[in-house]
Amino acid sequence: MEKTLCIIKPDAVANGFSDKINEKISSHGLTIINSKQILITRQIAEEFYAEHSERPFFGELVDFMTSGEAVVQILEGENAIKAYRGLMGATNPAEADEGTLRALFAESLSKNAVHGSDSLDSAEREINIMSDIF
Repeated sequence: MEKTLCIIKPDAVANGFSDKINEKISSHGLTIINSKQILITRQIAEEFYAEHSERPFFGELVDFMTSGEAVVQILEGENAIKAYRGLMGATNPAEADEGTLRALFAESLSKNAVHGSDSLDSAEREINIMSDIF
């Protein structure tokens, strides 16, 4: 079974969407094997998004991810990365397919409700970064 990291971002947590998002995740054949609601520290957010550190939106992204509690989860399932990314929908909720998490729960491009690993390497790296919280 494949594992992937899922983060229900501060916007979706603040709006009370965590349970609805988790219902959708479970109904798509993915199992939530670890889950914790936390306030992500600036240090963890900077390490997590280090690949974007030279981009102009890096500071805003880190500020957003540390602005309120998030739900950090490890999902498991058959082709979990591809399955969860399909369920998330396009990064821009205006372009996300109907019924996807971002179409249903995102506020904007920057407040897009959820994060998911985009590859096996990313999943391993991201799960390692977040492993101390579980």
